[in-house]
Amino acid sequence: MQQNISIKNRKATFEYELVERFIAGMKLLGTEIKSIRNGRVNLKDSYCQFFRGELYARNMHIAEYELGTCNNHIAKRDRKLLLNKKELQKLEKKTKESGFTIVPTKLFVNDKGLAKLEIALARGKKTYDKRESLKAKDAKRDIDRMMKH
Repeated sequence: MQQNISIKNRKATFEYELVERFIAGMKLLGTEIKSIRNGRVNLKDSYCQFFRGELYARNMHIAEYELGTCNNHIAKRDRKLLLNKKELQKLEKKTKESGFTIVPTKLFVNDKGLAKLEIALARGKKTYDKRESLKAKDAKRDIDRMMKH
């Protein structure tokens, strides 16, 4: 009875221009993976930051597990991301350049039952770019409505 868990960060695609994507493993506690399997995750205001050469996901909210005891996790703690050394060096080099940041775009559970985080190297959009995105989205919705009827 395998269910597909996939939580997306829709705000990231609206706020940022996504340049390159990576898949990272996460170092989690037992109650955190249980909450993820229940779908109780919010990626809305989360971001990634380097600390002592390691990449951490910050401000990602994983709700406390309902059936957890006193050993339950903290909801907004920093979680270490697991990437190859070359990928970490590439991301750190790019973020030192002006205008680039790393944002989580999607959290999913793979076939083996491991939680993976899709992160993207991103550049912030200007307000006129956001308006263009909204116009394109509205036009696509109108076309889909016309095709349906």
